[in-house]
Amino acid sequence: MTSARLKNLTASLTTFGLDAVVLNPGPTLTYLAGVQFHLMERPIVLFVTPDQDPVLVLPELELPKMDLFSYKIQAIPYGENPSEWGDAFRKAVQILGLDGKRIGVEPRQLRLLEFNYVKAGAPEADYPDASNALAGLRLKKDKAEIDMMRRAVKIAQDALEATIPLIKIGMTERELSSELIIQLFKHGSDSEIPFAPIVSAGPNAANPHASPTERKLQAGDLLVVDWGAAYNGYISDLTRTFAVGEVDDECKAIHKIVQEANAAGRAAGKPGVPCADVDIATRDVIEKSGYGKYFTHRTGHGIGMEGHEDPYMRNDNMQLLEPGMAYTVEPGIYLTNRNGVRIEDNVVVTETGVEVLSDMPREIRMVG
Repeated sequence: MTSARLKNLTASLTTFGLDAVVLNPGPTLTYLAGVQFHLMERPIVLFVTPDQDPVLVLPELELPKMDLFSYKIQAIPYGENPSEWGDAFRKAVQILGLDGKRIGVEPRQLRLLEFNYVKAGAPEADYPDASNALAGLRLKKDKAEIDMMRRAVKIAQDALEATIPLIKIGMTERELSSELIIQLFKHGSDSEIPFAPIVSAGPNAANPHASPTERKLQAGDLLVVDWGAAYNGYISDLTRTFAVGEVDDECKAIHKIVQEANAAGRAAGKPGVPCADVDIATRDVIEKSGYGKYFTHRTGHGIGMEGHEDPYMRNDNMQLLEPGMAYTVEPGIYLTNRNGVRIEDNVVVTETGVEVLSDMPREIRMVG
């Protein structure tokens, strides 16, 4: 499988006029190698060209992982003395003849640490943005990838269901977040979860990216829980909003509106439809209800090995959906200093529509 992925990358490099691409530990490297490397103080860089075997610069302690590669690759190891690390990078550049060539980089992933070593080894090279050459590699998921994402969704849902009976008025957002993390691990999530759960209640729920605080849950709060699990490196990203005790009529109303907007967004996706249409479908519901100005973000984003990746569900994105693309549908309404609601599901585009991977109840549920 990874050999086929490598071929896809080398073909893309040719298409985009790149002589090579350099990748450090992260989703793209893991996707291509089928091997997990850590981002750390010791630089690790994979050099890929269209017509030569890849070269991997890595610390000696990582050499046992070379046996895990499914295709031929040359390793250039280095020891613990940082003064010698540059020699390994110069050797890699010389083997591949890259000085003076076009070496693509991942701007959101390649750190200055690795870039400086590569640039010192190939000072005459150009370093263009390789985003376009890499964008299509992970965009469409195959059956094995979708199965792992489906498992990540189940782990996440089971973990939250196990946490709900523990929710009590008076517990803090941080306490609830901690309980949820424990349940994620108990139910089988990878040790590296996709993101720290967002647990926000009452006024804090009006901040879409709130961090859990010492604020205690109070009767009348809406409680937003945005969480996810990881399984073999593939993630889920879900949100449900609960009522802490009895909530007022407006809280019930905005929850119902967001629930309807979420349903409209899920229904809008199918092959050949622009990403913009998914955003427009959810936004129309909220705008017609009179709460349009309180929906302050795009409807969704792609998911897979990263929490946020292509494609993006926003109203100016005319990229067409294709089978295998996976994304979130997460409309929200945020009433500043009062309360907030978000409902988020994970979907995958099929040949005829979308498969919704998440099925946890979306109706308002009372906790506490």
